[in-house]
Amino acid sequence: MAAVKTMQDLFVHTLKDIYYAEKLIYRSLPKMMKQASSPELKQAFEKHRQETEGQIERLEQIFEECEVAARGVRCEAMDGIIAEAKETMDEIEDDQVRDAGMLAAAQTVEHYEISRYGTMIAWANQLGMKNAVKLLQQTLDEEKKTDKLLSDLALKQVNQEAE
Repeated sequence: MAAVKTMQDLFVHTLKDIYYAEKLIYRSLPKMMKQASSPELKQAFEKHRQETEGQIERLEQIFEECEVAARGVRCEAMDGIIAEAKETMDEIEDDQVRDAGMLAAAQTVEHYEISRYGTMIAWANQLGMKNAVKLLQQTLDEEKKTDKLLSDLALKQVNQEAE
């Protein structure tokens, strides 16, 4: 980690962390779409991939405001979450059970993102970064909506089919 001495430094470091995470998610979703047997789960992954593209663009706008190059720093947490998702896809043979495992992994991703964006909004508020707050809030709202969509899909269909 680069020297973090101020809240601004901490904000930028966390911005780089979530930028890395979002780009990793964006690259990982096509494999999840391909592996999903549930058409509704495929559709949820596709929708989230499109949203992730917009989220990356919003993060790049915040980098510009901070006058810092848009560059990620390794996010060990997201690397681990994605590695577990890949393990689920590779090791579970039953399509419905694999769907339930992938959906659970996707929710783990959402929960990490919700936590990060909530923290960043609080910091951006403290730092007086009104536009960053607006952009981050838009992303947080999308992440919460995706989490609800995945929860509903799990409860109403995917988990029942896996049983």
